[in-house]
Order: sequence, then structure tokens, then C-alpha cells
Amino acid sequence: MPTEILMPALSPTMEEGTLAKWLVKEGDTVSSGDLLAEIETDKATMEFEAVDEGVIGKILVAEGTEGVKVNTAIALIGEEGEDFSAAPEPAAAPTAEAAPAEAAAPAANASAPAPSPAPAAPATADGTRIFASPLARRIAKDKGLDLSQIKGSGPHGRIVKADVEGVSAKPAAAPSAEAAPKAAAPVSGAMPTGPSAEQVLKMYEGRAFEEVKLNGMRRTVAARLTEAKQTIPHFYLRRDIHLDALLKFRSQLNKQLEPRGVKLSVNDFVIKACALALQQVPDANAVWAGDRMIKLTPSDVAVAVAVDGGLFTPVLQDSDTKSLSALSAEMKDLASRARDGKLAPHEYVGGSFAISNLGMMGIENFDAVINPPHGAILAVGAGVKKPVVGADGELTVATVMSTTLSVDHRVIDGALGAELLAAIKDNLENPMVMLA
Repeated sequence: MPTEILMPALSPTMEEGTLAKWLVKEGDTVSSGDLLAEIETDKATMEFEAVDEGVIGKILVAEGTEGVKVNTAIALIGEEGEDFSAAPEPAAAPTAEAAPAEAAAPAANASAPAPSPAPAAPATADGTRIFASPLARRIAKDKGLDLSQIKGSGPHGRIVKADVEGVSAKPAAAPSAEAAPKAAAPVSGAMPTGPSAEQVLKMYEGRAFEEVKLNGMRRTVAARLTEAKQTIPHFYLRRDIHLDALLKFRSQLNKQLEPRGVKLSVNDFVIKACALALQQVPDANAVWAGDRMIKLTPSDVAVAVAVDGGLFTPVLQDSDTKSLSALSAEMKDLASRARDGKLAPHEYVGGSFAISNLGMMGIENFDAVINPPHGAILAVGAGVKKPVVGADGELTVATVMSTTLSVDHRVIDGALGAELLAAIKDNLENPMVMLA
């Protein structure tokens, strides 16, 4: 019996992807670990490997197809000589123009015979499908094993060869009389986010314009930031930070580090200051988790990096324990690989706090949007020379950097947020303390 190869979730935030390229064709024999396809996720293009052996019987989703939902069948794998004729024809990505017509097709052709479905995978007594590789099924059949009693270790709980080897047959448990199929949860409609594409296009009839197609990253950024502003109760705290002591200290350090090829940026100090502040104010080192908060022990700080078509927020784990030079080297590496689309999912997922620095672009102040599930994000502006009143009451000139802390009020209250921002300010205005 053929087994479905499902669209994998290659990152925790991935809900759909683009099947960019098939690396196999129908009739190819594959083994566990062989590369099957290149899949464009919401952040990068990644290779997808086979988890067990078999013959690629039918490719169900053509390469280049966009918007393939996670857990959708993209191909069938089976044994040599197995019949794949009942499988559905390969699907191609519908065009925007074709979508309405396709949606209406079932009603217009209600009397047309339905295509023969592919053979169904085994199911448990309550109707839940059991996913298992062809080889695992054959071994289970030979040994008289009940697949519903075996926990799979493959992707999405799929049963593979290793799960059934060495297992002895056991009588299948009788289904409970009270057991009943679970009703499917109702799917709520998408929340409207403004005028439709057709309405906007109509506004600009007769004007020259170009339609820009959204890639997976841009769609994800739009969806997540819309969600953030709609669901997170933001509030904002602002402080000016005097940078003269930091700039002098940085200049001295860079001269001493020059033989090692290390050059520290102001952003490296900002990362370290925020990481230490999260340790100094541990109640603010937290994230929102639906119906609870999670307080982190280490300071895992994310930093926004602009890339073509969107942005990444790579996470520098344990930032509080790392030296400034180590943070600088790690940040340069993460930013470079982010721009090349080569970050692994674990490198941009997690953290409790983020930094968005537009100071190098001349922006003096702005408000950043929180990246869920983080509790806060610090917007960092440019250091600008301004007249200030000195400690002795006299007017003087200082280099001042404006910062705005955007805070999730569900996680951090006003006083706690103020304490966190004060700790960040103190660390940056007394940079030598950060090395103690």
C-alpha cells in the first residue's frame, strides 16, 4: 500500500511552503537520508530528506507550487512494482485568476463522478490515521503487530523500520465503548485586514504601477506583525542614553583589539547591556505562552537583521555570559548568514527580548513592534550630539541616543518595564561595569 510523503514543517512557525524543486523523479528508489526536494519555508530554502526506503511512485505536487500546507501529501512512496494508478493526478499551483473558477467548479459539476481516492492508510478504532513506511508495514504484517499500539519516531509520529524491529506481537487493545470520533473544530474565518486587492486595484485604475508578488518571508512578516499589533497590548517607555563614556571606552578597546582583527560596534554594547539587564531584572526575562508566562533563566537576545524581502531575528543565546568580542563575532556571522538565507531554524527561534537598531541609518527614534512571544523589544536610534544640562547645572554638549522599549503589558507591567530600561541605561552609561 502506498505511503504519503507529507509536506514537512521545517521551522516552528512554518504553516505552508513552496515546493521549489524535486531532486527525485517518479520511479526512483530512495533510502533513508536521501534528498527528496528543496522546500522554501517562510525564512529560507531547505533540503528535505527521506526517512525510509522505497520507490517514488507518484509526485502529487509539482515543483514551483506555492502555498503548500504543512502535512499535505506531496508524493507517494511504496514498494517495487506497487500499483499507484489510483493516486490523484499531480497538483499545480492555481493562478490568482483561476482560483475563483476552481472554487466554483464543484457546484457547477456536482453531477460529475468523483475521482477514485488513493488507498487509505490504516486507522485506529477511533478513526485516527496511522502513518507508517511501506517497510514498517510489511515487517509489522509478518510479525502480526498491531500498528495502533506502536509509537512512531519518524516525522509527525510516522512509524518507521526502527520502531517495529525487535517488537513482539501483542494483542490489540479493545476500543472503549465510550470512545467516539472527535468532532472537527470549526475553522474561523480570517480577520479582515483592510480593503481587498480588487478594491485597491480599482482605486488606481488609469495610473502606472507594478504589482509586486509576495514571497513566503514577506507573507510571514506581514501575518506575524499584524497578529502582534492586534493581539499584544503594547505600551512604550522612552529614555535618552548618554553615550560619551561608552564611545571613549569603545575606542580604547578597539585599539587594543586591533591586532586580533576585532572591531566592536555600539550595537555589540547594546546587546551586552540588554542581556545583563535581563539578569538584573529577572522578572522581565519572560515570554507570553497563551495562558501563562514562561520566565527564562539565560539571557537569549534576538537582534533584527534586514534582508532582501523581509527580516530575520537571529538569537544570541546566553548573551549575558559571553564577552563583547564573542558577541561581536557571533552577531556578524548570524547577520551574514541571515542575508544569504542560510540560517537554521533553531538560530532564529526563541529568545525573550529583541533589539531593533536603526541608528546606523540615521533614524533618531522610533517604536518597534514586539515579535511574539517576546515580552519586549528595544528600539535603538542614532547617537546625536545635543545640548544637555550637566551634573553641575551648566549647559554642555553630549552624544545622546534615544531608546524606546515596547512592552507586552501581559508579561511586564509599567514599573517593571521602567526598571528594565533603567538597568539598560545604567549599563550603557557605565560600560566598564559590563566587564566586571
